Amino acid sequence: MPVVESGPRPVLTFTAQRRGKPPRHFADLSVEERKELASELDIPGFRMDQIARQYFVHRNADTSQMSDLPASDRERLGETLFPPLLEKVRDLEADGGSTIKTLWKLYDGAMVESVLMRYPDRATLCVSSQAGCGMACPFCATGQQGFTRNLSTAEIIEQIRHAHLACERGDLGEPVRLTNIVFMGMGEPLVNFKAVFASLHRMCDPAPAGFGMSARGVTVSTVGLVPGIDKLGDLGLPVTLAVSLHAPDDGLRDELIPINSRFKVAELLDAARRYFVKTGRRVSIEYALIKDMNDHEWRAKALADELNRRGHGWAHVNPIPLNPTPGSVWTSSTRRSQDVFVKTLRDNGIQTTIRDTRGSDIDGACGQLAAELVAQKGRG
Repeated sequence: MPVVESGPRPVLTFTAQRRGKPPRHFADLSVEERKELASELDIPGFRMDQIARQYFVHRNADTSQMSDLPASDRERLGETLFPPLLEKVRDLEADGGSTIKTLWKLYDGAMVESVLMRYPDRATLCVSSQAGCGMACPFCATGQQGFTRNLSTAEIIEQIRHAHLACERGDLGEPVRLTNIVFMGMGEPLVNFKAVFASLHRMCDPAPAGFGMSARGVTVSTVGLVPGIDKLGDLGLPVTLAVSLHAPDDGLRDELIPINSRFKVAELLDAARRYFVKTGRRVSIEYALIKDMNDHEWRAKALADELNRRGHGWAHVNPIPLNPTPGSVWTSSTRRSQDVFVKTLRDNGIQTTIRDTRGSDIDGACGQLAAELVAQKGRG
C-alpha cells in the first residue's frame, strides 16, 4: 500500500488534542435554553425572539445594530450572547470567482476551512465540523493533520451565517441564495454528533428558531460510523446521508478507511439502507477514484452487486476524481479508467453521477490550506 510520503500514516483516534470549550454563543442555545437564559439575564422572553430574528433572518450578530433592543441592554447582551468565535485568516478564489475557500481561526487558534460555491441558481457551502480529523484516511489532507477538537454548534452555524452574508453581498460575483449545506469539510460529522445534530436544527428550523433552510438541501457525510447513521435516521430531519465508501471490499477498505476495522462494508451499507427506509431519502455513495488502487472495473461491478443486493433505487453513486494532496503518492484515476468505472455501474442499474470538483487551483481538498499555514509557521 502507498504511504504518505511526508511522514508516517496517521492513526485512527476519537481523542481530541484540545479539551477546552469555546465560549457559549447565542447559536448554541435551543429555544428552551434561550428562555431560561432570558430569565437569568432579567430580560423579557420576547427579547430572545427579537435577537433570534436579527441573527437568523437578518444574519446580524452585532447587538449595537439591533435597533429593536433597548439601548441600555445592547452592550451587555452583545458581550453575553455573541462572543467572537471565527476570525477570517484568508480567502482564496477559484473558478472565475464562483468558488471562495475561507480559512478561519477559532478562539483557541485552531484552524478550519469552509468552501462556498456558486452554481447557476444557488450556492452551496461545504462546512467543517471538527478542527482536523481522527479518522486517519491516508489520502485525505485533513486526516494527515490528526484530530484537534470538535467544533461547537455555534462555530458550525457561524460558518453558515457568514456564508449567507457573502451570498447576499454578491461576493461570488452576483447575489445568490445559499440553499445547500454539505458536511464535507474538515472532520467526521458523526463523531461530533451532538453539535452537528443541534446545528441541523438551527439550519432547518423556521425562524426564529433557525435559518429555515430546507432539510433536503443539507447533506451529512460520514466515513462509516454505523451508530451515528442510526442516530441521524432517528433525528426527524430528512437530510441526505452521504457515505464515503471508496472501496466495496473489506480487504482494500481496511487500508483506505481505518474505521472499516470496526464497521465492515456490509454493516455500513446495511445501516445506509436503514437510513433510506426511515427517511425516504436516497443515500449518496461517495467514491474517490484513486489510480490503480480502487478504480478497477471489477470493483465497480462489486460495488453494484453490493448495492443491488439491498434493493434498487435507494442509493446514488458519486465517483469523485481524487484531489491529490501535497506529500502524498495518491493520484487521480485516468479518464479512461473513470469512464469504464462509471459505465460499469450504470450498466448494472446504478444511478451514477461524476461529482463536480471545485477549487482545485486553490488546494481544494479541505485541510490543505490549514496545513499550508501550519507549515509556514513551522518554517518561520
